[in-house]
Amino acid sequence: MFRDAFPIVYTEDLPAARKFYRDRLGFAETFQFPPDGDPEFVAMALAGGGNLALAAVTDGQVGAHGLPTHARRGRQFELCIYTDDVDEAVAELGRHGVPILVEPADQPWRERMAYVADPDGHPVMICAPR
Repeated sequence: MFRDAFPIVYTEDLPAARKFYRDRLGFAETFQFPPDGDPEFVAMALAGGGNLALAAVTDGQVGAHGLPTHARRGRQFELCIYTDDVDEAVAELGRHGVPILVEPADQPWRERMAYVADPDGHPVMICAPR
Protein backbone atom coordinates (compact mmCIF):
# COMPACT_ATOMS: atom_id res chain seq x y z
CA MET A 1 0.00 0.00 0.00
CA PHE A 2 2.63 2.55 1.05
CA ARG A 3 6.14 2.39 -0.33
CA ASP A 4 8.52 5.24 0.53
CA ALA A 5 8.49 8.35 2.67
CA PHE A 6 10.74 11.34 3.02
CA PRO A 7 10.55 14.63 4.89
CA ILE A 8 10.27 17.92 3.02
CA VAL A 9 12.29 20.60 4.79
CA TYR A 10 10.98 24.12 4.24
CA THR A 11 13.80 26.63 4.08
CA GLU A 12 14.12 30.37 3.64
CA ASP A 13 17.61 29.90 2.11
CA LEU A 14 17.53 26.97 -0.31
CA PRO A 15 21.09 27.51 -1.61
CA ALA A 16 22.52 27.35 1.94
CA ALA A 17 20.42 24.32 2.92
CA ARG A 18 21.30 22.58 -0.35
CA LYS A 19 25.01 23.14 0.22
CA PHE A 20 24.80 21.90 3.84
CA TYR A 21 22.96 18.66 3.06
CA ARG A 22 24.95 17.99 -0.13
CA ASP A 23 28.45 19.17 0.73
CA ARG A 24 28.53 18.61 4.50
CA LEU A 25 26.32 15.56 5.01
CA GLY A 26 26.86 13.78 1.69
CA PHE A 27 23.34 13.75 0.26
CA ALA A 28 23.23 13.40 -3.54
CA GLU A 29 20.72 15.42 -5.52
CA THR A 30 18.21 13.20 -7.31
CA PHE A 31 15.74 15.77 -8.66
CA GLN A 32 15.26 19.51 -8.90
CA PHE A 33 12.37 21.69 -9.96
CA PRO A 34 12.39 23.61 -12.12
CA PRO A 35 14.97 21.48 -13.96
CA ASP A 36 16.91 24.54 -15.16
CA GLY A 37 18.01 27.62 -13.24
CA ASP A 38 17.53 28.25 -9.53
CA PRO A 39 15.47 25.44 -7.99
CA GLU A 40 12.44 25.82 -5.74
CA PHE A 41 12.58 22.14 -4.74
CA VAL A 42 15.47 19.68 -4.48
CA ALA A 43 15.16 15.95 -3.65
CA MET A 44 18.21 14.28 -2.11
CA ALA A 45 19.34 10.79 -1.03
CA LEU A 46 22.12 9.23 1.02
CA ALA A 47 24.01 6.34 -0.57
CA GLY A 48 23.34 4.15 2.49
CA GLY A 49 19.63 4.95 2.53
CA GLY A 50 17.50 7.88 3.56
CA ASN A 51 15.89 10.63 1.55
CA LEU A 52 14.75 14.19 2.08
CA ALA A 53 13.70 17.16 0.03
CA LEU A 54 14.30 20.88 0.43
CA ALA A 55 11.65 23.41 -0.55
CA ALA A 56 12.13 27.16 -0.76
CA VAL A 57 9.36 29.14 0.92
CA THR A 58 8.45 32.77 1.35
CA ASP A 59 5.87 34.50 3.53
CA GLY A 60 2.35 34.19 2.19
CA GLN A 61 3.13 31.16 0.04
CA VAL A 62 0.46 28.46 -0.22
CA GLY A 63 1.40 24.83 -0.90
CA ALA A 64 -0.21 22.38 -3.32
CA HIS A 65 -2.34 21.21 -0.37
CA GLY A 66 -3.90 24.69 -0.09
CA LEU A 67 -2.40 25.43 3.34
CA PRO A 68 0.13 28.18 4.04
CA THR A 69 3.76 27.11 4.06
CA HIS A 70 6.45 28.99 5.87
CA ALA A 71 9.85 28.24 7.33
CA ARG A 72 10.45 28.89 10.98
CA ARG A 73 13.84 28.98 12.58
CA GLY A 74 14.44 26.54 15.37
CA ARG A 75 13.17 23.08 16.12
CA GLN A 76 10.62 22.22 13.44
CA PHE A 77 12.00 18.72 12.96
CA GLU A 78 15.04 16.73 13.99
CA LEU A 79 17.05 14.64 11.56
CA CYS A 80 19.18 11.69 12.69
CA ILE A 81 22.12 10.66 10.52
CA TYR A 82 24.32 7.66 11.30
CA THR A 83 28.05 7.76 10.69
CA ASP A 84 31.01 5.50 11.40
CA ASP A 85 32.87 8.06 13.55
CA VAL A 86 30.83 10.71 15.36
CA ASP A 87 33.85 12.60 16.68
CA GLU A 88 35.50 12.93 13.26
CA ALA A 89 32.23 13.79 11.52
CA VAL A 90 31.41 16.55 14.02
CA ALA A 91 34.98 17.88 13.93
CA GLU A 92 34.81 18.06 10.12
CA LEU A 93 31.47 19.87 10.22
CA GLY A 94 32.87 22.30 12.81
CA ARG A 95 35.87 23.03 10.56
CA HIS A 96 33.37 24.16 7.93
CA GLY A 97 31.59 26.52 10.30
CA VAL A 98 28.59 24.30 11.04
CA PRO A 99 27.27 25.21 14.52
CA ILE A 100 27.82 22.39 17.03
CA LEU A 101 24.91 22.27 19.46
CA VAL A 102 26.06 19.29 21.57
CA GLU A 103 29.55 17.79 21.54
CA PRO A 104 29.90 14.02 21.00
CA ALA A 105 29.10 11.95 24.07
CA ASP A 106 28.32 8.32 24.88
CA GLN A 107 24.67 7.67 25.68
CA PRO A 108 23.19 5.03 28.01
CA TRP A 109 21.35 3.42 25.06
CA ARG A 110 24.79 2.49 23.62
CA GLU A 111 25.19 5.14 20.96
CA ARG A 112 27.67 7.98 20.62
CA MET A 113 25.74 11.10 19.76
CA ALA A 114 26.19 14.80 18.98
CA TYR A 115 24.04 17.59 17.53
CA VAL A 116 24.79 20.20 14.89
CA ALA A 117 22.46 22.77 13.31
CA ASP A 118 21.55 23.11 9.65
CA PRO A 119 21.40 26.60 8.09
CA ASP A 120 17.79 27.09 9.24
CA GLY A 121 18.61 26.09 12.83
CA HIS A 122 17.12 22.59 12.66
CA PRO A 123 18.95 20.16 14.96
CA VAL A 124 20.74 17.32 13.19
CA MET A 125 21.75 14.37 15.34
CA ILE A 126 24.99 12.70 14.31
CA CYS A 127 25.28 9.26 15.90
CA ALA A 128 26.86 5.81 15.76
CA PRO A 129 26.40 2.60 17.71
CA ARG A 130 29.01 2.07 20.43
